[in-house]
Amino acid sequence: MGDPPVKRVLLKLSGESLQGDLRYGIDPAVLNSIAAQLKKLQEMGIQVAIVVGGGNIFRGAEAAAAGMDHATGDYAGMLATIINALALQDALERSGLTVRTQSAIPVSAVAEPYIRRRAIRHLEKGRVVVFAAGTGNPYMTTDTAAALRAIEIGADVLLMAKKNVDGVYEADPSKDPLARKFRTLSYLDALNRRLHVMDSTALSLCMENSLPIVVFDVRAPRSVERAAAGQHTGTVVSDLDTVLEEEVASTKPQP
Repeated sequence: MGDPPVKRVLLKLSGESLQGDLRYGIDPAVLNSIAAQLKKLQEMGIQVAIVVGGGNIFRGAEAAAAGMDHATGDYAGMLATIINALALQDALERSGLTVRTQSAIPVSAVAEPYIRRRAIRHLEKGRVVVFAAGTGNPYMTTDTAAALRAIEIGADVLLMAKKNVDGVYEADPSKDPLARKFRTLSYLDALNRRLHVMDSTALSLCMENSLPIVVFDVRAPRSVERAAAGQHTGTVVSDLDTVLEEEVASTKPQP
């Protein structure tokens, strides 16, 4: 089959991406679809780590806006990510993968503590590693956790799986139907335009460490496989120049 296009990826799954069509919680069909695709990646020889969000269960920022202490809300959100991590672990194991869940806050009954060298060793042994509880610190998003863990483990690319968003647009496509999608986007343009790729701390980390990001719709067919395999899907955020989809289309020869 030849060498895989990348050796190691980190997949960031938002809590909403696990929700599917449900109003709340976890959709088993989404878990099974992700598990099947990650199994394909393992068969391709690609090592896989995952950071999972918790917005399908609890959103600390919204709780803080409603009056809850911000740090308390963030810790509650971390617990939500642990629930998602365990559900994802179960789906992956049922698909035949070997999984280790590591938590940034101590929950020794259900997960290992996060230890960087142990996580890398698990990946080298062909295990999927699920990182839960964000960075373990309040005021830090799971996007920041994804960027940090990807850099720590030496991932080749950060895959940002979104729900019903197939890339990065110059404006919110749900509000502006004429908003154009970026095929490639430079880190600096993403920061300067304040585009909603991820929070600015996470994006700055990726820029400083030249970690490419692929933003794509997790619900598209084989989207995780295609993104990891380097097939164009969504938007690539990197050191490359910013290019709009329509600019690429205009350079193609007309039939």
